[in-house]
Amino acid sequence: MLKPTPLLEVRDLHAWYGESHVLHGMSFSVRKGEVVTLLGRNGVGKTTTMRSIMGVVGKRTGSVRYGETETIKWPSNQIARLGIGYCPEERGIFASLNVTENLLLPPAVKGGGLPLEEIHALFPQLKERARSQGTKLSGGEQQMLAIARILRTGADLLLLDEPTEGLAPVIVQHIGAVIRDLKKRGLTVLLVEQNLHFAATVADRHYVVEHGTVVDEIENRELAANRQRLEAHLGV
Repeated sequence: MLKPTPLLEVRDLHAWYGESHVLHGMSFSVRKGEVVTLLGRNGVGKTTTMRSIMGVVGKRTGSVRYGETETIKWPSNQIARLGIGYCPEERGIFASLNVTENLLLPPAVKGGGLPLEEIHALFPQLKERARSQGTKLSGGEQQMLAIARILRTGADLLLLDEPTEGLAPVIVQHIGAVIRDLKKRGLTVLLVEQNLHFAATVADRHYVVEHGTVVDEIENRELAANRQRLEAHLGV
């Protein structure tokens, strides 16, 4: 049985910040409707991979294909219009705007974005805090708002960078439930994560990253049998 064509296919991706060569031939793929994680220690190139997919690094070479479209030479604004939404680790909430203003600010890149009613159903806290300014939100509320803004744009592929870092367990569980809901809706998620336990509750597959390249791939259903191998990679 033939595997479906990847929605996102990264091949031999190299990236630099100035003279610093960070990615050394990243290669992996994500199929439509999958949740896939990039696992690895700090500083191995996971965030740079996300930024390279979006075209916001100093220099990149190799291949990044979204569907049938090669994007390696495209600027970031054109890449976003294909339907790729990026939620960076720093979240990027506009402090001077309230929750609703933050939600309404990003333009729709294509049809299919979630209306406010559905956003509020996924994140009831955002409805309750609709008039609160970005500076008044907790870390968990800011993370919810950052994800919700992407869902408003109509993006089909979500790049989520460390969405659970520093959050209370109850918020982590809520974000996990949201990711599983988005998967049911047919969205595709590439997730950078260090919380292996959380990753195992949402992902279909895991890629292990070391020194700017993928060194292992593990199906989630095979995670228990390969935990020692994975923990050796992660140093836990």
